[in-house]
Amino acid sequence: MGAMSVRTPSSEPSEPTDPSAAAAAHRAGFACFVGRPNAGKSTLTNALVGQKVAITANQPQTTRHTVRGIVHRPEAQLILVDTPGLHKPRTLLGERLNDIVRTTWAEVDVIGFCLPANEKLGPGDRFIAKELASIKKTPKIAIVTKTDLVEGKVLAEQLIAIDQLGRELGFEWAEIVPVSAVADQQVGLLADLIVPLLPEGPPLYPEGDLTDEPEQVMIAELIREAALEGVRDELPHSIAVVVEEMLPREDRPADKPLLDIHAFVYIERPSQKGIIIGPKGKRLKEVGIKSRKQIEALLGTPVFLDLHVKVAKDWQRDPRQLRKLGF
Repeated sequence: MGAMSVRTPSSEPSEPTDPSAAAAAHRAGFACFVGRPNAGKSTLTNALVGQKVAITANQPQTTRHTVRGIVHRPEAQLILVDTPGLHKPRTLLGERLNDIVRTTWAEVDVIGFCLPANEKLGPGDRFIAKELASIKKTPKIAIVTKTDLVEGKVLAEQLIAIDQLGRELGFEWAEIVPVSAVADQQVGLLADLIVPLLPEGPPLYPEGDLTDEPEQVMIAELIREAALEGVRDELPHSIAVVVEEMLPREDRPADKPLLDIHAFVYIERPSQKGIIIGPKGKRLKEVGIKSRKQIEALLGTPVFLDLHVKVAKDWQRDPRQLRKLGF
């Protein structure tokens, strides 16, 4: 099992002292995390970037947009592309999500395959690993997530099983790295191991950018995450959010700005309206309060959030509505 060495940062080569050599060695490129739904991809993206850029939830299929998180380092810029979980599609939306995944894999410099430490390898993992085996040139890192949830013996068994999975399918992992994004274990090391696999080149994004998602998309995602809270079992994929407009409130003094945000929460059936709004509008109010706090933290400005619930009948199966809602 020589392929399975988990390196520590001290074994990395020392930095070149010649400044021109350091400048020439700057690397920049794209990595994407793949894996079954709920394998810890979004949580890992957020931990690496150090700020919330991809929405995370305890149920699968919450990520629908290719959210890029950007990790800035003096010697490198790592752009993380967070794809939806690959799965056997049952709807048109499901098929489009899978297409997004495959397109993304073909365009990145490194693929990180996230496999939870606390779940044995299953048919879903093999399905993805088979797809990965067909992408010959791109280096593949196996990332064992959620290591804080298991004992050492279970983790060791998982590492061996993952190593064997690659061998069975005829490829070798560039690295196998156990991490816990929640406990912040080995997250920095993972970035250390991805960086040398990126092509040399100047930064692709300005210093300070954390994502290239338009703000309206990120705001819609924060609202959707808050709306899913507590109703995941009833409406796991029936919610879409569209930010209709964002306007600075007129006649406000410069030191007390206020941003008006008007957004629609779309559901598929009239019967779901009551679930989202709650008795006497209590749930919708809570969704507004929770997401407003996160939006204010994201934008750094006070926000007035105006939320309305609308029915878009069976939108997940309707190509016209999917386009309208941004898919």
